Amino acid sequence: MRIICCGNPERGDDGAGLLLARRLHDLGIEAEVCTGEALELIEMWSGDSDVMVVDAVITGAPAGTVHLWNTLQALPYSHVLTSCHGFGIAEAIELARVIGNLPGRIRVCGIEGRQFDRGVRISPEVERAVENVAKEISAEARLSRQPYSRG
Repeated sequence: MRIICCGNPERGDDGAGLLLARRLHDLGIEAEVCTGEALELIEMWSGDSDVMVVDAVITGAPAGTVHLWNTLQALPYSHVLTSCHGFGIAEAIELARVIGNLPGRIRVCGIEGRQFDRGVRISPEVERAVENVAKEISAEARLSRQPYSRG
């Protein structure tokens, strides 16, 4: 499974994905980071069969709520943070589907944020959610007993 963590560390809760990547590295799990731009995501997952993308989202749920979507479910375009990334994850998935470059399995883990102002810290609720998601991903990676691999 390729894990791609998106975000901007300068914008509060939008740094959730990057914080998760650091935590996964601490647990011995490979994770890559990116800005969350659609074309960057498509390039990163090109040739992969199993991908998880993690980013902060706004759906109206309480901060720290963890959402999980897969390719069988439409991502809520209006709720995923596209304003920070231009064309973001939902657009990347649809574009990759159209051009035939969508991984066989793709999941999006959205961590609900509440503060995205420049220069603010990640909220405590999001920090707790990141820790929980890191534990879940770590357990899944260990259960699969398969090291990170492309394809």
